[in-house]
Amino acid sequence: MFRVSAAWCSPGPKFPAACALPGSVSTGVVRLSERRRILRSRAEGESSPNVVEATAIEEGRERGGRGPPEELAGRGSDSTPTSASPAEASSPAFPSDKDIKKAVQKTAATFAPRASTASKNPAVPGTALYKIFEVQGYASMLLGGALSFNLLFPSNEPDIWRLMGMWSIWMFTIPSLRARDCSKSEKEALNYLFLLVPLINVIIPFFWKSFAVVWSADTLAFLLMYSWKLGWFQNSD
Repeated sequence: MFRVSAAWCSPGPKFPAACALPGSVSTGVVRLSERRRILRSRAEGESSPNVVEATAIEEGRERGGRGPPEELAGRGSDSTPTSASPAEASSPAFPSDKDIKKAVQKTAATFAPRASTASKNPAVPGTALYKIFEVQGYASMLLGGALSFNLLFPSNEPDIWRLMGMWSIWMFTIPSLRARDCSKSEKEALNYLFLLVPLINVIIPFFWKSFAVVWSADTLAFLLMYSWKLGWFQNSD
């Protein structure tokens, strides 16, 4: 027990009835209460961050008044694992070639002309119907070129005939060829063309108002798409 002299507790003019303990004694009492609280929390099985931090501060004081170690000082902010933000977790990925094919096929199947019944396509290779659709498709392409170049029904002004010639590949050639029971690669090429040709026909007139140029661009896109999907220029080993 600590003995307190009467001088410390004697009332004075400045501090009436004041009774204070020395600084070392009060510090010891505070440390003793903190240690009791920490021991009580440990006995109860409490392991919260506050108890760990208080223990570290107490140990630091016993080592010479220094604060808690650096690894314990930053434990409160580093102990909780940071989860990825929703924006990072759901970062958009570029669509693959398979996804693009599915989207094109679905769009073309929705808007392109198709059979009204679910029966098997009778225009299989080797049949007369297959040949009719094929001849119709390429003949409409040639006829559209003649109309676009103003060779048939010539006119000095833009008219419906030249407009039909410009759109002949999209309105007649592609639907006729899609109506056949063609291969998967050719069907993919026609699906891409069904979506690509309208873009060409709408964009080019903003820069060059010519029916012949638009038809030529459609024909070039047709040939390039077929050569890509059917592998016309690939070396066969």
